[in-house]
Amino acid sequence: MLVVMSRHATREEIDAVVAAIQGKGCTARPIPGGERTAIGILNNKGAMDASYFLAFPGVKDAIPVTRPYKLVSREFQPKGTIVKVGDVAIGNGHFCLIAGPCAVESEEQALTIARKVQKAGAKLFRGGAFKPRTSPYSFQGLGEKGLRILARVREDTGLPVVTEALDHEIFDLVEEYADVVQIGARNMQNYSLLRRAGRSHKPILLKRGLSATIEEWLMAAEYILEGGNTQVILCERGVRTFAHHSRNTLDLSAVCVVSKESHLPVIVDPSHAAGRRDQVIPLSRAAVAVGAHGLMVEVHHAPEEALSDGAQSLYPEQFELLCSQIQTIYNAFQPAHPVERAGD
Repeated sequence: MLVVMSRHATREEIDAVVAAIQGKGCTARPIPGGERTAIGILNNKGAMDASYFLAFPGVKDAIPVTRPYKLVSREFQPKGTIVKVGDVAIGNGHFCLIAGPCAVESEEQALTIARKVQKAGAKLFRGGAFKPRTSPYSFQGLGEKGLRILARVREDTGLPVVTEALDHEIFDLVEEYADVVQIGARNMQNYSLLRRAGRSHKPILLKRGLSATIEEWLMAAEYILEGGNTQVILCERGVRTFAHHSRNTLDLSAVCVVSKESHLPVIVDPSHAAGRRDQVIPLSRAAVAVGAHGLMVEVHHAPEEALSDGAQSLYPEQFELLCSQIQTIYNAFQPAHPVERAGD
């Protein structure tokens, strides 16, 4: 249930409702708004009596929440969330380009790519320091050395960095270096990791699992918000189907559904969806057209030499072309909020 306070409710009236909720053995989660405060009721064992709360001074309405995911739903928070990463805004009319290699391979490699994607228009730099690979014999990443290289990229370019934490045991280390901590598709339902992310002070980028439904994806995000971290970015990266023409099947309908169901920003990773370079730009254009709040694209200056996922990485020149194309598409649908480009 969501208890909506009147516009002129006092602090004492709000505190009284919070105390009443807690008195029933539930958790009260105040949600301050621009004009009024709402209070979400969590951990209730059954339906709550709306009339009980309507009797309190300062209460405007008591609305049942029908979704199993409460904190991430638009029933709890109708207005879209804007996630801030330094000076970069993502969500609710703010579009963001994230780009970089699949894996950090060396300082020279990372800096070369970072400078090129920043010039083209990227606002955040992505790069894996710890790599979850299907084969134990594949490149597993540079670990902490890779994190130090990402810090060097941020120092040199000013770009905030996004990188993945594979489990809760290394989360502290990744959190120390990263501006955004990524939880990958294979870990979407790693609940100890999700709970640790909920205690983090850094924004979390949560990828959809390989075979996850929309509800499962949003429930995973609910774990993070329930822990207290409201800065979550959802990332659609394709789901596993019977198709062989691409690595995964990009579910663009998920962008539309999630945007309707949740206030959290949702971005698209066309690189992991496609697995093939020639599909990345068309899928990116489509993602922008359906209303994604951003793209996370893999770029490598020498993809034929890449230690991970070179076949799906754009050349810097292709990424520059993509940036110019999506600017036109985004402005056609949302002319009041142009894509933020470097130098703007």
